[in-house]
Amino acid sequence: MRIVYHLGVHCTDEDRLVRCLLKNRGVLAQQGIAVPSPNRYRRLLRSTLEDLKGSAASTETQALVLDQIMDEDEAERLILSWDSFLSFPPWALQGTLYNVAGERARGFTQIFPDIEAEFHLAIRNPATFLPALQQLINVKSPKDILSAVDPMSLRWSEMVRQLQRHNPGVPITLWCDEETPLIWPEVLQAVSGHAPGTELIDTDELLAMIMNDIGLSRMKAYCIEHPPQSIAQRRRIVTAFLEKFARPEKVEVEVPIPGWTDEYVAELTDAYLADVERIRRMPGVTLIEA
Repeated sequence: MRIVYHLGVHCTDEDRLVRCLLKNRGVLAQQGIAVPSPNRYRRLLRSTLEDLKGSAASTETQALVLDQIMDEDEAERLILSWDSFLSFPPWALQGTLYNVAGERARGFTQIFPDIEAEFHLAIRNPATFLPALQQLINVKSPKDILSAVDPMSLRWSEMVRQLQRHNPGVPITLWCDEETPLIWPEVLQAVSGHAPGTELIDTDELLAMIMNDIGLSRMKAYCIEHPPQSIAQRRRIVTAFLEKFARPEKVEVEVPIPGWTDEYVAELTDAYLADVERIRRMPGVTLIEA
């Protein structure tokens, strides 16, 4: 068995991926893919992590935890998704992006040291990620996370290197949140590992957020009449309908940070794109791209 850890990050997926896979758990189970409800493992894994204090769990502990997570007697692939695997939101920005990501991920994999692991996660342009993270934190307990960091110095590649350093040999699959509407089927397939051609239901939640109802309905009808013959063709179709039917308030992201000019946001974006290029060249990392 392999355990797939979908690591988030915050302000990217917001549980859309696991919700979609849960709706398809029946067809996925037929392929040996187990998708338990997050309620069954998030609190459990956190408490087990604290009890182990970085040590590897015994065979008995592994079996006990798995028994509480899974209904299936066995599976080829177990999907675990939580955007706080690497950190809770208030501590996601401590000088760098997720500065204990590698250690945290290692701690969770040590709950199942005898089972192979995979890491999957989205990253996001700091120009929009940092304001969104600040807003997320403010919902529960206002805390200024931006005053003590230089946004221009933040690099997702450093977090990826940290994951690799503490978890050697664990494959990492990564994608940019901004491109997710175009690559959503590929993201779902990469995480779940389902066979090509598998028909999943209710895969339109993400597009429904950014495309109006008329556009989504017309796009579905078009795809029924003209089934896409390739991934590239499907992406061209989605792009064309988004250009015409996108919800402006969802695709035009405002950056409500005092002092952040359009020029500064552009510089942050350029630095992010350069960092993505850095990640693309990293051994052991698969980058899903539009």
